Amino acid sequence: MRGSNFSYLVKQGIVSVWHNRMMSFASFCIIMVSLLLISLAMLIAADLNVVIGNAEDKNEVLVYVDNADADALLHIEETIKSNPYTERVVFYSKEEAFEAQKERMEDYAEVLNALKENPMPDTFRVTVNDLKKMNEVKRTFETIEGVEKVSAPYDFASVLVSLRTTLTIIAGAMLVALVIVSIVIVYNAARTSVFARRKEIGIMKSVGATNSFIKFPFFIEGMFIGVVAGAVSWFLTKIAYEALVSFFAGDITIWQVLGLSHVLQFDDVMWFMLAFNCLVGALLSAIGTVFSMGKHLKV
Repeated sequence: MRGSNFSYLVKQGIVSVWHNRMMSFASFCIIMVSLLLISLAMLIAADLNVVIGNAEDKNEVLVYVDNADADALLHIEETIKSNPYTERVVFYSKEEAFEAQKERMEDYAEVLNALKENPMPDTFRVTVNDLKKMNEVKRTFETIEGVEKVSAPYDFASVLVSLRTTLTIIAGAMLVALVIVSIVIVYNAARTSVFARRKEIGIMKSVGATNSFIKFPFFIEGMFIGVVAGAVSWFLTKIAYEALVSFFAGDITIWQVLGLSHVLQFDDVMWFMLAFNCLVGALLSAIGTVFSMGKHLKV
């Protein structure tokens, strides 16, 4: 295709958006709403993953050690850190634990101060990097010499693992369903738009225009509508998502407990979402328009 023909066809494709503005507007609205739903579904799915991740970070194994000297504590700490499933280790001495206990039991501070010996054990708080291995980690830590007791909420860990799997499947299924529905709706909208201009296509075909020559302006028209719809859907996604995040962040005391106070911020992914919306919008609209022309080219 010569450069002059290419620029002419691009121009015709963009101009036809205005000439067929009613159908173009209908296609624009359908693509925009479809992309808005897909974008919000993606962000909410990512947030669910973050929320479960936040809960996992707070899920710790407590290793209690009593009557151990500095060398024994060092050996236990090194053994814990050498475990492949250990993510983070924080040590709380019995003195720190005792002071914390006195703060929590302020009304009984005098009784606690009267004790001749510190009853609290030295404690290692261990974050595990794989919740599925929580039970195995607990059994391993119990075999370390000098460890008195290991406490691990493996029942809660099992619930989190099951919850993550279930939510991942549900979110994935919903996203696939939205994409399929969007493709079908966009294709039908494109078919309606092309059908309304079947006489124009027939005339071009009758005077000897090739299929490529006829399709290219429609392809450009569809791509242009898709990019604009993608940009607008990105803007609406930003407004809707930030309003949703603000709503959840309104009552910190409740949402912090549920792990919803540190969700994904739109600014962190806004350029990715803009590129995704524009690219998918352009492809959905352009390809849907071209494929819907098939039978109208058989003149």
